[in-house]
Amino acid sequence: MWLNELQVNDAALRTYRKALRLSSPNHVVIDNLFDNSQLDAVISVLQQQHNWTTQKHSYSALYVDNAKWQKTPQTQRFVKRDLWQRAASKTVPATSTIADDFLTFLRGDEFMALLSRIFKVPLTDINVAKPGINTNYFRLAATDFVNQHADDSPGREVCMLLYLNKHWHHDNGGELVFRGTADTPVTIAPLHNRCVLFNPASPGAEHWVKALTTKNTPHYRYNVTSWYWSE
Repeated sequence: MWLNELQVNDAALRTYRKALRLSSPNHVVIDNLFDNSQLDAVISVLQQQHNWTTQKHSYSALYVDNAKWQKTPQTQRFVKRDLWQRAASKTVPATSTIADDFLTFLRGDEFMALLSRIFKVPLTDINVAKPGINTNYFRLAATDFVNQHADDSPGREVCMLLYLNKHWHHDNGGELVFRGTADTPVTIAPLHNRCVLFNPASPGAEHWVKALTTKNTPHYRYNVTSWYWSE
């Protein structure tokens, strides 16, 4: 239901594996991996203002409160963006269900099996205490940022970024940038239904997000981020 079947046949998987092997960092960009009509329904939910909360991280502490944030030097501020609050009660509008359903799919057996085939490593949540918090929606405004960082941690094998930005233009900013190797950064535009999969432990996988421009830019840049572990 969620996947574009044309993008997950055996020939496509061979192409993805080759791209991973030959790229630095080890990554692959897959356009139109998911069904566009389903994503349209998700986007309509995300564009509503409820269920979003501001998230702030410094390099020394995650989820920094406002008082500590004001005392944190600019050079030590790592992330400022909005985080989607998943439905937790019947008071949440029913229209948010499809957005939550998609997050559930991304942590389900079908999608994790697909990633396992691409990366040739068995992925599992068996040892992940709270799998749900590792797959969520984020949005960036022009005043927000994601500065350079690494996503590697013990057992983390795959990182996924999926962009949900229709009509995004090259002058809107918001590009993902991998540090790369040999002084060769890799820049990827956050185009709609573009999925970026990468090995966070591979050389050059440190990354950041370019600032959004303020001219002719949609109010927010939306994406899904998801992390996956092996046993």
